[in-house]
Amino acid sequence: MADSEAGDSTGSKSWIERVAQVFSSEPANRGELIEVIRAASERSLLDSEALGIIEGALQVSEMHARDIMIPRSQVVFVREEDSPREFLPVVIESQHSRFPVIGDDFDDVKGILHAKDLLPLALKGSAHSFDLRELIRQAPVIPESKRLNVLLTEFRANRNHMAIVVDEYGSVAGVVTIEDVLEQIVGEIEDEHDVHDESFVKQLDADSWTVKAGTPIEDFNEIFDTAFSDEEFDTIGGIVLQRFGHLPRREETITIDNFRFRVLNADSRRIRLLHITRLPSLAAENRA
Repeated sequence: MADSEAGDSTGSKSWIERVAQVFSSEPANRGELIEVIRAASERSLLDSEALGIIEGALQVSEMHARDIMIPRSQVVFVREEDSPREFLPVVIESQHSRFPVIGDDFDDVKGILHAKDLLPLALKGSAHSFDLRELIRQAPVIPESKRLNVLLTEFRANRNHMAIVVDEYGSVAGVVTIEDVLEQIVGEIEDEHDVHDESFVKQLDADSWTVKAGTPIEDFNEIFDTAFSDEEFDTIGGIVLQRFGHLPRREETITIDNFRFRVLNADSRRIRLLHITRLPSLAAENRA
């Protein structure tokens, strides 16, 4: 028994010493911290999945709601005065679980409708006494500048899954969900309804977009009227990675064919999210 305990103690001590060795020199900034964590991965103290999650968590603390929100032009919503006959087709076709409910216009958000709250309507078999206003839940409202790590804490504390994002003038800019935030940490979260949907590309204004690096090149070419070859790479992230010549870090930029690509999110293995700006010369031509 004594020999066994001694063996366990030695093994534990060896593991602790290896961890201590990696963190023996205290990082002076976030960049050095990431280098230390990557060194730990290279020494097999962390696996690649754990490394990706840690880097994603660190990046989330520097990202804002505007970076990942679904722009208002792409938000699926229902109107407060709509009858079940009018809004149920929207709910069924979109297959979303939550919908902003608006009044006179999109800046008049009354709350959020949960699709599951419509189940009693199906059980009753009648919509004569149905009132959508009775099912609306309060909609959290956040500024575009809200940091994602703070937003995630608020989502968890208040048990919310969706928030309305407003700009500096108080107008609704879009919505953000807890899934959007978590994807920046753990990577793409796909379910049976996520196959090839429009969420690959989100337009922010006339000349800028956020684009998932996993966007198929064929889709990217169709949306942006480009002619990138898909013979060597399947995704726009692959082309951007090739042009960089190395795995870029957050905020690194590169210009390709009159588009500026800025890395919004990347881990030690891949690019996740890009911000794309159409440069002035090409933007003018497209508006002409």
